Amino acid sequence: MNRHVRKVFALVTATIMTAALFSGCSSSNNKTTSNQGKSSKTAANDKNSTPRNETLYFNGQQWGAINDWNPLSSNSNNALGQSQKDSSRTLVYETLYMYNMLDGKMYPLLASGDPVWNANRTELTVKLNSDAKWSDGTKVTADDVVYTFDTNVKYQSSAGSDYSTYIQSVKAVDPSTVLFTAKLNSSGQAANPLKVMEYLPKQFVMQKAYVKKVEARNNNDAAKMKTDKMEDLVASGPYKPYIANDQKIVLKRDDNYWGKAASMWGKLPVPKYIAHNIFKDNAASDTAFKNGEVDVSQNFISNVQNMMQGGKVSTYLPEAPYYLAATMPSAWFNVNRPGLDQVAVRKAIAMAVDYDQIIKTAMCGYSPSFKDVPRSLMNPTSTEQGLVDQSQLKDVQWDGNDVEGAKKLLDAAGIKDTDGDGFREYKGKKLSFKAECPQGWSDWNASLEIVAAAGKKIGIDIQTYFPDANTFYNDIASKNFDILMQSPTGAGISNPWTRCYNILSSSYNSMKNESIGNFGGYANKRVDELLALIPHETDQAKLKAYYTELSKIYLTDVPSFALMYRPELFYTVNESVWTNYPQKGSKFKGIEIPPYDLTDGYGIAGLYTIKLVKGK
Repeated sequence: MNRHVRKVFALVTATIMTAALFSGCSSSNNKTTSNQGKSSKTAANDKNSTPRNETLYFNGQQWGAINDWNPLSSNSNNALGQSQKDSSRTLVYETLYMYNMLDGKMYPLLASGDPVWNANRTELTVKLNSDAKWSDGTKVTADDVVYTFDTNVKYQSSAGSDYSTYIQSVKAVDPSTVLFTAKLNSSGQAANPLKVMEYLPKQFVMQKAYVKKVEARNNNDAAKMKTDKMEDLVASGPYKPYIANDQKIVLKRDDNYWGKAASMWGKLPVPKYIAHNIFKDNAASDTAFKNGEVDVSQNFISNVQNMMQGGKVSTYLPEAPYYLAATMPSAWFNVNRPGLDQVAVRKAIAMAVDYDQIIKTAMCGYSPSFKDVPRSLMNPTSTEQGLVDQSQLKDVQWDGNDVEGAKKLLDAAGIKDTDGDGFREYKGKKLSFKAECPQGWSDWNASLEIVAAAGKKIGIDIQTYFPDANTFYNDIASKNFDILMQSPTGAGISNPWTRCYNILSSSYNSMKNESIGNFGGYANKRVDELLALIPHETDQAKLKAYYTELSKIYLTDVPSFALMYRPELFYTVNESVWTNYPQKGSKFKGIEIPPYDLTDGYGIAGLYTIKLVKGK
């Protein structure tokens, strides 16, 4: 299996797991898994129960029994224990750094101090925290970091096949110093310094001695290495696996956790147990949360403001949009389809869509509007918004629901209704397209219905098409679609470059059965030039100029368009048992805590700030 196919499988798996939880504001909650888990009240009565006043309960992350505790696995489904997005979940395994989308910075975890590039940015040096230890009490060393990288490459895990494209080697300079050497391009530059940096807050570090033990019992067989359950794991994080079955997953605090050292957190995380009951569907999960049986929810909760009226439930922001958006689910055009190969048609559709209606009905108001955060390739975070000059984009931006403007644009392009049937023709053929996303992703389904309605208002026949997820992904891979809805990447140390590349790079167009990015086949020589320049640029003024130019091309050519801004994680808390959760402005050690559900990146700092409600 080649590198790109592995990426596809990883992306598809993650997207299916995430999107299965989506539910629009006016829709009933859909069953998300065939596993018939017990409610938290039932599960709490069994012999594996943990004291409520020592246990922090989650929902919305784990929907079935886990397969393993193996970071090499591409089929782990262990969302609670080892999710690896732009900000990895560091409850059990840990990364060198933690990402914080609020300021776009990385903060040391297993590392000490900032990573340091050499003068030409081909070598990156990382120092390790001398206090960092494994759960067996031995020190975390540079050899562990080296062996982690080499093992992922050796057995071609998804991470190994990805990062070996950009990292030539990882070497131990001494027991506490690691040297990352980048692969070079034809000009002698690092192929992509941003991808080297991305490794640091994303890749879990594994213990060399333990990995060698797993290799020995699997005879160094790659397939067996990637399916070993690793239930006897050695890790460096604050929690260890405690209970894992088809009813719940529980992690137990390691009271010898090295992070209580003054060089790191200075104390242990507050909850002794982290638990996630496996619910049969969103409705059961939401009921348990509303009743105070769940403390932290990652569910999409329709009209969360209604649940907040009792005073126990709160969100990161006290008022709408309640959550912090970091990604932009978008409609992609197949630019090789007749009609959709015309910029006027693409932009007219985008101009006519009622985005305020999408935000109201599909997103329950959990998104800033495009009036509040004007369009570009940036997400709404202040870090990314600082990378574009909005004044230069005004002429190509649109707020939406501009039906008359869209009609004028089509008329000026000579694309008119000549036979009187109410629909325009292009080269004598009626403009008729399908807009698709998987059945059951109800907020996405609702969004595309609004896109279809906009089409009809301007004389373009757009029909919604909601196949099963497998058919949807096959349609993407084979380019068998007109318009589809999909999400680019969210917030991370390599963004917004990764998102821009994902949306616009023509490198995807030469791939067969490609499902990673630039789904519609767009190509622009200047775009590719800018995407090649950005990873090597350190001057902030030049970066801003590059990203502004990219955004201007994107908004002019409209190969796709964002339908909404969306939270990277839905972070809602119930303060019946625990309180003092991170909200906007909450800090730990002077650093503002992002809404990462107390588990991801610097969001894990929230485990050190929460308090037990008095009397519990």
